[in-house]
Amino acid sequence: MNTIEVQKLEFSTEYPGLDEISEKLDDLDEKFPVGVTNWKDYDYKPRVNFSIACTANEILLKFYTAEKWLRAVNTETNQEVYEDSCVEFFVSPSDDGIYYNFEFNPLGTCLMGFGHRREGRKRADPSIVSRIRRCSSVYPDRGGSAEGNFFWTLTIALPFTVFCEHEITYLTGKSIRANFYKCGDRLPVPHYLSWNPIQTPKPDFHRPEYFGILRFL
Repeated sequence: MNTIEVQKLEFSTEYPGLDEISEKLDDLDEKFPVGVTNWKDYDYKPRVNFSIACTANEILLKFYTAEKWLRAVNTETNQEVYEDSCVEFFVSPSDDGIYYNFEFNPLGTCLMGFGHRREGRKRADPSIVSRIRRCSSVYPDRGGSAEGNFFWTLTIALPFTVFCEHEITYLTGKSIRANFYKCGDRLPVPHYLSWNPIQTPKPDFHRPEYFGILRFL
């Protein structure tokens, strides 16, 4: 099982700007690959890495993605961004079995859900999703679908208040379960990559039993 020790970063303000967050994440010593091809029928492997850290109020993420196709069609909250070029963070912040799925396309459009399993999940109210701060290297006028050699980044600040089924006031000293994914259901060559391996016959990201560990320092 993969494990990451998540550093706590210090900033001069309680909620630093995304440009400053992005630079700090770039400077971290280690970036982690989303590079496991779990299913032989989906062996296309774009290059995807991420940095992760936290503050007293937010989880900070930055994805670095290089891929042959770029699809960024969905522009409204909770649309099917997994059909686009998509990076995802699934996380279970407590031992009650509830986990959250945060899914983002290259524009930063987010689909957020929560529940105990794939079936019966609820999509978060857009007012909650709007709390997630995002900064993408892909501008809205680059939306649509194209083929080439694309490199894009996405910086994300997830405030603790976005975990609407829990009351999280701090993470320092805690260990929680999570996994990171890259997919693209409607790309010319669909793919399904993970950070921690998944042992299922078919692609299925909604398997918290295969989440890895995040240890917050």
